[in-house]
Amino acid sequence: MYYLKTSVAFDSAHFLKHYNGKCANIHGHRWVVEAEVSSPTLQENTSQSGMVIDFGDLKKVLKELADSFDHTLIYETDTLKPTTRKALLEESFALTEVSFRPTAENFARYFFERLKAEHMPVSAVTVYETPNNCACYREEKPLC
Repeated sequence: MYYLKTSVAFDSAHFLKHYNGKCANIHGHRWVVEAEVSSPTLQENTSQSGMVIDFGDLKKVLKELADSFDHTLIYETDTLKPTTRKALLEESFALTEVSFRPTAENFARYFFERLKAEHMPVSAVTVYETPNNCACYREEKPLC
């Protein structure tokens, strides 16, 4: 099996509503998203012969996904009051609404699913919210 990895980073703020701890407050991270793709074989008879995938193609898709979150306040649907959201938008703050709680675990799955939808041979995505803390998502393959 062949494995390739690439990573991108973005800076953003988020908060975890109803969390009992410091992360309930708005705070920021330099998120690092590491994508792993794999294949049992390499391409043949193409300009990408000898490759699983062109690193440039993988990096481009991953960077576009990450850039959509860069320097925004990421918040889960229905966790900001409409008046708060309106006030932030009136101040020209960039907001990104997501349908999931913005944790490293959920971001790992989000990026995995988005890469898969882009027909990337993704096998795992790891998201670091700090240099020492990360979450990984991979689909488990059935044994039979």
